[in-house]
Amino acid sequence: MVPAWLWLLYLSVAQVTLETEDGHVLWGPQPVLVHVKDENDQVPHFSQSIYRVQLSQGTRPGIPFLFLEALDEDEPGTANSDLRFYILNQAPARPSPDMFQLEPRLGALALSPEGSTSLDQDMEGPYQLLVQVKDMGDQASGHQATATVDVSVVENTWVPLDPVHLAENLQVPYPHRIAQVHWSGGDVHYHLESQPPGPFDVDAEGTLYVTKELDRESQAEYLLQVQAQNTRGEDYTEPLELHVVVMDENDNAPVCPLHGSPISIPELSPPGTEVTRLLAEDLDAPGSPNSYIVYRLLSSEPEEGAEGRAFKLDSTSGSVTVGDAPLQAGQSILLQVMAADLGGAEGGLSSTCEVTVTITDINDHAPEFTNSQIEPISLPEDAEPGTLVATLTATDADLEPAFRLMDFAIEVEDVEGTFGLDWEPDSSHVQLRLLKNLSYEAASSHKLVVVVRSVAELVGPGPGPGATATVTVLVERVVPPPKLDQESYEASVPVSTPAGSLLLTIQPSDRMSSPLRFSLVNDSEGWLCIKEVSGEVHTARPLQGAQPGDMYTVLVEAQYEDEPTLSASATLVIHFLKAPSSRAPTLNHVPTRHLCTPRQDHGVVISGPSEDPDMAGGHGPYSFALGPNPTVQRDWHLQALNGSHAYLTLALHWVEPREHVVPIVVSHNARMWQLPIRVIVCRCNVEGQCMRKVGRMKGMPTKLSAVGILVGTLMAIGIFLILIFTHLSLARKKDLDQPVDSVPLKAVV
Repeated sequence: MVPAWLWLLYLSVAQVTLETEDGHVLWGPQPVLVHVKDENDQVPHFSQSIYRVQLSQGTRPGIPFLFLEALDEDEPGTANSDLRFYILNQAPARPSPDMFQLEPRLGALALSPEGSTSLDQDMEGPYQLLVQVKDMGDQASGHQATATVDVSVVENTWVPLDPVHLAENLQVPYPHRIAQVHWSGGDVHYHLESQPPGPFDVDAEGTLYVTKELDRESQAEYLLQVQAQNTRGEDYTEPLELHVVVMDENDNAPVCPLHGSPISIPELSPPGTEVTRLLAEDLDAPGSPNSYIVYRLLSSEPEEGAEGRAFKLDSTSGSVTVGDAPLQAGQSILLQVMAADLGGAEGGLSSTCEVTVTITDINDHAPEFTNSQIEPISLPEDAEPGTLVATLTATDADLEPAFRLMDFAIEVEDVEGTFGLDWEPDSSHVQLRLLKNLSYEAASSHKLVVVVRSVAELVGPGPGPGATATVTVLVERVVPPPKLDQESYEASVPVSTPAGSLLLTIQPSDRMSSPLRFSLVNDSEGWLCIKEVSGEVHTARPLQGAQPGDMYTVLVEAQYEDEPTLSASATLVIHFLKAPSSRAPTLNHVPTRHLCTPRQDHGVVISGPSEDPDMAGGHGPYSFALGPNPTVQRDWHLQALNGSHAYLTLALHWVEPREHVVPIVVSHNARMWQLPIRVIVCRCNVEGQCMRKVGRMKGMPTKLSAVGILVGTLMAIGIFLILIFTHLSLARKKDLDQPVDSVPLKAVV
């Protein structure tokens, strides 16, 4: 079907326009690609008809030494222009007809492995190769062209290079030629590599250059590799190596070692002990005179004294050793040492090295007490455990804190552990303290030897057993103040009590270590007196002025006989009673008898008064009670039997053997009497009989008279014997003085 309007198409070489019938442009000029189909109507041709190339002996197989170039003007990228290269003929064909190989696509001409081997064994040439180029790729059809390649085999000039020695800091114009290489084959490019990288270069002619001054201390040697390469950067053969040695010059002074850890040496180190070894470095060539270093000690601080050098230096090895001078702990000595190269010869370079040596402390001082003999210290025997006795101080001349730690101990005269030591681990003070109660009777003094030793092991000559300090502790006897058996006393007496009457006995609460002496205080009326030793309180005079029902208070004071400053006191209250009738009642009781101690089962029976005019019928009932003296009430027991009798026994198992006066208070119808009962307390035998001390019987000789009688008797016997011996001697003399004929003859039988 044809539209209402006509389409007109105008074609041009490069544009197309679409218009309507009336000339209106519907579609403007647009570019149109017109593809002209290629026909294989072009014949490929080489860039030159004859190629001439030199082939160096030693070229590696497969490495192209010539690239053939050909051109086909057919459409690129199509089979019409897809070229392939082939070797058609090799002349001569010896030693092998396949001496060469040609890469079909690239046209790269190279020796074949067989050709490389044959070429090395027997140099042949020149060779002429007929090569072909063909289009249409690998298809059998296509256009083709040929060319000739003349290959001249030349001798291999790629030979090893001798090492090159270059002086460091060489003053010449740069770049400076150092070597020459040559690849005898054609179409070569040279490439240079340096290990490590260095200032070296190579030009297109194979000339090697150093481009600036070398520094042997930075790099002493370089290994240069030179490659002969084709245009694709492939090596024709193995690279050549060039060893560049940088020659040393004495341009470096010895360098002192860096300050590392502090150098220290213990005090008392023997002479010759190595402290350190200086190892100065010279960057010049090792083993050469330029790096041969010797040492010399310049100075030391503090300066050396008259006792010699503190340190010595070995000039060759740089060894620093201890000298003859003594070293003190805590010293810091600065040594200045010169290190010179060229063996110290003139013209050499040198540096000054500083070495600081610190003298460290060793535990060579034993601790000592600041005072080894302590003044005697007095302690009361009632001192509490934990009481500080003394503080001792010790010193240690060592400097190191660890060497100043001390240990203390008591070594003598503290077997019972009465005393102890207390100190802090890092303290030089030790406290001597009391650990147990003291006893003057057990030991009146203690001699303590405290020893101090170093906690760390002592070193050095003669550390010794440890320092000591002697502490003498004197124990002060402590006498407790006397104590009475009660704090106050009471006694009841009739106002008619005559002078000298026993009221009560004041006694201590316990057996005292020292006798007591008693006295009365505030006896304003002078009615009472107390026996100083026994403590018996008596009426000193009649109680004139005293009224029944009144109370009279005095103070009883007791003091030690040998310690008058120690005393005790108690109040004594006297209660006055109504006086009995003019006729005092008579107390009926058994005659004075003894009671045994230790206590036995018997006592004293006491009966009431037998006569009293004021009492109707002259009889009881009576009540009996012990006197108010606490001692009496403690030692005795009174039991009422009936209204007229009571039974008195010992209340304690043991009462002191002696004569006791026991006050008995008898009362009847509000009347009261205090009557003394005398009882002898004694030791008894198994039969309950009292064992009394036997006094001297009248007429019996005393010890002195017995001795006199004995002496007189012996003297009389002696006089009698003297008379007998005298008589015998005189009779003997008389017989000797008679004539011989007057002596009777003895009869001879």
